Amino acid sequence: MPARVWFRWLLTHGLPRTYLRLAARRGDPLGQIAFGPDRLLGSSPYVEEIRRRGRIPRLSGVHVTADYELCRLVLRDQRFGVVRPDHPALPKPIRRLLAMTDLGLPNLGEPPSMLVTDPPDHTRYRRMVGQAFGPKAIAALAQRITEVADDLVERLASNPRPDLITDFSKQLPVTIIAEILGLPADMHATLLKWGDSGAPLLERGLSWAAYRDAVADLIEVEEYFDRHFDRLDADPRDDVLSMLVTHDDLTRREQVANATLLLDAGFMTTVNMLGNGIALLTSHPDQLELLAARPELWPNAIAEILRYDGPVRMTGRVANADVDLADQRIRSGSLVLLSLAGANTDPAVFPDPQRFDVTRANATEHLAFSSGIHGCLGARLALMEGTVALRALFDRYPDLRLDGPPVPHPILRNLHAYRSMPAKLAAA
Repeated sequence: MPARVWFRWLLTHGLPRTYLRLAARRGDPLGQIAFGPDRLLGSSPYVEEIRRRGRIPRLSGVHVTADYELCRLVLRDQRFGVVRPDHPALPKPIRRLLAMTDLGLPNLGEPPSMLVTDPPDHTRYRRMVGQAFGPKAIAALAQRITEVADDLVERLASNPRPDLITDFSKQLPVTIIAEILGLPADMHATLLKWGDSGAPLLERGLSWAAYRDAVADLIEVEEYFDRHFDRLDADPRDDVLSMLVTHDDLTRREQVANATLLLDAGFMTTVNMLGNGIALLTSHPDQLELLAARPELWPNAIAEILRYDGPVRMTGRVANADVDLADQRIRSGSLVLLSLAGANTDPAVFPDPQRFDVTRANATEHLAFSSGIHGCLGARLALMEGTVALRALFDRYPDLRLDGPPVPHPILRNLHAYRSMPAKLAAA
């Protein structure tokens, strides 16, 4: 691996990793969330500690909030921009080193990924593909999602002790996003491999080994999409990636970066949502009984799963101007970390927030999919997939039980995910 890759890791992950580890030893809540001994058991105690210190305390040198109204305000306020490695607030020597070590790969957490760009580029990228994830397009997918979910549920019958992450949660969303993007079915295993290695790049403080492996896969991703876009240039189709090709104002790097984002974000978030949902529902049999008696509650149950245990715990924004927030002056260039897990359990908005309740009246007000211009593009798709898939699974196997505790993902911290979930099935 070239030395430039190591230097890139050091700047974007190595130094933050060291800082957060030291913060964890000091008992700082942010460090504890990232590297504390209980990080895999959930960050609730540390979120409550942030909340105890005020609406927007300053920790580890940054502003942090677990307050619902402040999180929602910052996400929607265009005076705040996304966090990108080369933000102008960084010292010039650091920005120069970042420019020198740019790998030019389709990293989800680096520009020109839509996830880490602000208007006007973000607006331009999102407009090009937004129609494919709009209400009409997603409604048209309902029958196909149902077919895939039913097929997967039936296939589980031949495996009485399946892994519900590998054999179920991963299979539905990768099938659907591959079809939306126009990628062949024989690519599913490869797409899952790329997603597994690419998702950790959205973390901060990634180990060198995980970063090195992710970069190796990103090279494969870039080579594949580069060839694929060459084919689409010559023969465009009726799919989302062809939409990117038909826009002459996109560079090839912009095409590949945003194709990679649509691919990975198009299934990994849903995989985690399904896994978290299965874990919650099997540990709350009273809620499953309620859903069996009142199946019309399934859409609200998915919203409550996202509120109670969303796939993303924290996000960040940078102030692009001086902003007064909760009686504090947030200086231009300052980082504000937003605890989405904290916002979704804010007792001022969600009464008795630690209670999992599929009938909760305002469950849909969660911020699990962010909000504002960077709200999740695929939220409608994820909600439909979650509703259809989990209902199909528990209708077919109402006595489904986990075969031991689910295994948390060993690398992901901010992204809440399980690596495996062995189960015992009992068909209806």
